[in-house]
Amino acid sequence: MEFRTEIKLDNSPFQINHQDNIISIGSCFADNIGYYFEKYRFNVIKNPFGVLYNPASIYNSLNLIYENKIFTEHDLIFDQEEWHSFYYHSSFSSHNSKQVLDNINYNQLQLKSFLPKTDIAIITFGTSIVYEYKETKNIVSNCHKIPAGNFNKIKLTLDEVAAYIKKIIYLLKTFNNNIKIIFTVSPVRHWKDGAVDNHISKSILLLAITSLLDDNIMYFPSYEIMMDDLRDYRFYKQDMIHPNETAVEYIWEKFSSIMFNKNCIDLIYKVEQLNNAKNHRPRNCKLEKHQLFLQQQLKNIDELIKKYPHLKLDEDIKYFESQLVNQ
Repeated sequence: MEFRTEIKLDNSPFQINHQDNIISIGSCFADNIGYYFEKYRFNVIKNPFGVLYNPASIYNSLNLIYENKIFTEHDLIFDQEEWHSFYYHSSFSSHNSKQVLDNINYNQLQLKSFLPKTDIAIITFGTSIVYEYKETKNIVSNCHKIPAGNFNKIKLTLDEVAAYIKKIIYLLKTFNNNIKIIFTVSPVRHWKDGAVDNHISKSILLLAITSLLDDNIMYFPSYEIMMDDLRDYRFYKQDMIHPNETAVEYIWEKFSSIMFNKNCIDLIYKVEQLNNAKNHRPRNCKLEKHQLFLQQQLKNIDELIKKYPHLKLDEDIKYFESQLVNQ
């Protein structure tokens, strides 16, 4: 007897390895998948604009990079004693407008440099519902807790969502025509929109994405894995909305099973051993046994770099060297 409906994944039209430059953009799931890429030392930029939920916002943010946008104070809004950008997450907000502009413009330049070298883009949509700031008629990426009366809530149609996704694809290919794109729909329910509108919103995203797939553009079913395979509240956080760590790790394992070849998985295993070594906490760091352990880790890192020169382990070297006595 079978007691669950496990999702059978199709083979990926392309694969990912540690030599790839990766960018992950979108909803909370983009953060979750980006965390694992960081953990296993892939070269990844994770949600550089902060969390973005809808295709219009993701397109607008990428288009700002394409247009070489330099932000000025006229592009910011002042509310609740802080400066904000409607195109960036509140983590960029501050009481100091210069600090906001410096952080945003630095980020813009970093992305302008990274995108032409990007091999893999992972784009996660959470909703097809957008918010338009009444004063400017612009769709915002983040409302920054400004009163709802300042915004129009708009449900994008299937044609509108498809048009935005096409423009996202066009922009990414403008930066690098050989880029591979992975689209996902976030398994996080937008419960504030209500159960019916949430399902309609997700359905529109799914229909639009799957109409645009080709050999360099694929869909990964993170939403379906959560809804149909992990359909038990033990896989959710306390809010009963967000997937918990067990669920996210399970989805990552599913992703890994089709996106990585054996060599890549072997390297992930070696990096995991390195992570375990960094998490080792001795009672006495100055003991000779622990000092020999640290020296062995540095030797292991040196061997990894010789075999995989593209692997970025500078921070790991700094960590182990900092623990050595008399260093």
